[in-house]
Amino acid sequence: MLLDVAVSPDDCYVLTADRDEKIRVSWAAAPHSIESFCLGHTEFVSRIFVVPDHPELLLSASGDRTLRLWEYRSGRELHCCHLTSPQEPAEPRGDERFAASRITYWSQDGCVALLCDCIPAVYVFQLDAARQQLVYRQRLTFRHRVWDIAFEEGRGLWVLQDHREAPLVLCRPVGGQWQAAPEDAAVEKVSAHLRGNWAMLEGVAGVDVGFSGLYKATFDNVTAYLRKKEERLQKRRQNPAAGPNGQAKKMKPGEASLRCPS
Repeated sequence: MLLDVAVSPDDCYVLTADRDEKIRVSWAAAPHSIESFCLGHTEFVSRIFVVPDHPELLLSASGDRTLRLWEYRSGRELHCCHLTSPQEPAEPRGDERFAASRITYWSQDGCVALLCDCIPAVYVFQLDAARQQLVYRQRLTFRHRVWDIAFEEGRGLWVLQDHREAPLVLCRPVGGQWQAAPEDAAVEKVSAHLRGNWAMLEGVAGVDVGFSGLYKATFDNVTAYLRKKEERLQKRRQNPAAGPNGQAKKMKPGEASLRCPS
């Protein structure tokens, strides 16, 4: 199942992300020719993004709750961040499942913003291209479900949320930290337009992206089999004369008379 597609800035490569945990890099002129695979995710790959001002780098997000940085032509993984504990990747993770529904990039400061599908939060990272790594900056939380995010060069990060009265939030960096900016004429103008088309917007943007059905499922029927087998063995130990199915063995007519007396 194909989940996302990207094209390299020079139009030479087509990159595809799928449910089978891999990213494939193919030649655009001959898509059957595969340049490389980016392997490392342990769940479906939900989003991929080629960095515009570093066209050799690729960002990917997955249902395994990681954001990864790749040199995609060679398929080499450069860095991995766990979203549940981005500051301490070795920290044990919780059981909550979520995947990224949007990756957006701000070339002005090399900021990467990541929106997840079922939590009202946006993760902000700094791309250090020289060291080929991602640096966690902060987690922006919101009171309502976030539908989409996008950077606008020179203005900041636009956040579209499920709240009719204030559907749009503009975040800007202040003292090295991103925070919601006071509403200005531009925000109010766009918000008024959104409120006027709220029924249409709610019907389209409010639809679940459907990642919940893409996780790998495991079925353990061995445990039930071993439990039933142990129960049968216990019954056989308690009643040695019982047959293999736990039933008493029936004697044929005349069988008792043929036995020698003890």
